[in-house]
Amino acid sequence: MLSSAFKLSALMTLIGLGTVACTTTPTETNTMVKDVDVHAVSTAGVGQKIGTIRFTDSPAGLVIQTNLSQLPPGPHGFHIHEKGSCDVAEKEGKPVAALAAGGHFNPEKAPNHGTPLNGHMGDLPILNVNSAGNAKVNLLAPRLSLADIEGLAVMVHAGGDNYSDTPKPLGGGGDRIACGVIK
Repeated sequence: MLSSAFKLSALMTLIGLGTVACTTTPTETNTMVKDVDVHAVSTAGVGQKIGTIRFTDSPAGLVIQTNLSQLPPGPHGFHIHEKGSCDVAEKEGKPVAALAAGGHFNPEKAPNHGTPLNGHMGDLPILNVNSAGNAKVNLLAPRLSLADIEGLAVMVHAGGDNYSDTPKPLGGGGDRIACGVIK
């Protein structure tokens, strides 16, 4: 039986695909689109570029098109974080990759981590990486727009996301492994 987190991720992916497929390229430059370079991150700092993420405003919400490589295969927590930095910062005297990005974007002060429909505003659909280490997918964040995320960071975590604070906080995604600043 498929988990509800997987079902939600699949639904959000299908909605994103439909939104992208239905969007035409306008002749004017009024469509809000932003391409963000994404880099590997570690306790040593910001590393090499591993791809790009395109954010596009749409009537259904923010469409997220990933073109990433060199990631571990499997599901990964995927979030917008509250600060526009991918730098290392210290926690309890130890360096933490991309900790300068702060926590999940949460301007509405939602009390719990959750799905893209009911958790922190920065809670995105799970990012699924194929066996070759690539993630070329279309996703949808129905509660976000480009105006909401400018100046923040997009983050890929080492582990999956169960859209819950139990048994581990913030979906259990763990370490931050890739990051991009949304300028």
